[in-house]
Amino acid sequence: MHDKRGILARLSSLDKVILDLGSGRLKRQPNWIGIDMLDFDNVDIVGNVYEVIKSFPDNSVDEIHSFHFFEHIPDLLGLLIDLKRVLKQTGFIEIVVPHFSNAYYYSDYTHKNFFGLYSFSYMVKDELLKRKVPDYNVNTGLQLSKVYLRFKSPLYINRLPRKIWQLLFNSSTLMKEWYEDSWSRNFPCYEIQFILTKL
Repeated sequence: MHDKRGILARLSSLDKVILDLGSGRLKRQPNWIGIDMLDFDNVDIVGNVYEVIKSFPDNSVDEIHSFHFFEHIPDLLGLLIDLKRVLKQTGFIEIVVPHFSNAYYYSDYTHKNFFGLYSFSYMVKDELLKRKVPDYNVNTGLQLSKVYLRFKSPLYINRLPRKIWQLLFNSSTLMKEWYEDSWSRNFPCYEIQFILTKL
């Protein structure tokens, strides 16, 4: 692990501690702490995410964001437990991943996990979605606060219809569930956003 800017030594002096997991070349905000295995210019702490998170004290992080990162990691449950430990009680975790119906998902050989509406419901408390899934006696201490389907497309011709689908299928929890059960094969969803909070 390499803390390029000495952030861990001065955590207590920061107004807000916001992590960008798997930030890569394009850190989302300049004041966020970029964490990645690859040493790009915008990465602040270079290393394995599990080791990096273990170096943060309990209840020291205000927000955690990850964009197209969780599909690459082997141990989702272990990472969620560590993220909950470092997250402040008032904080949240934003996770954006490809939806399982996204054809581009299959192009990247480094992708290890598929995601749909219920993927985190097996590992966190879920009172948001109607269908109940087994919890396998797992308690991460997190809860699902929000889930949102994003119908983006790199092709201009698809953008307007996908905006309409996004409005329609995110209009209620029932519509999200109906989409995934009945329409996801015909109208692919690009990505899915989860917001997790501490119990």
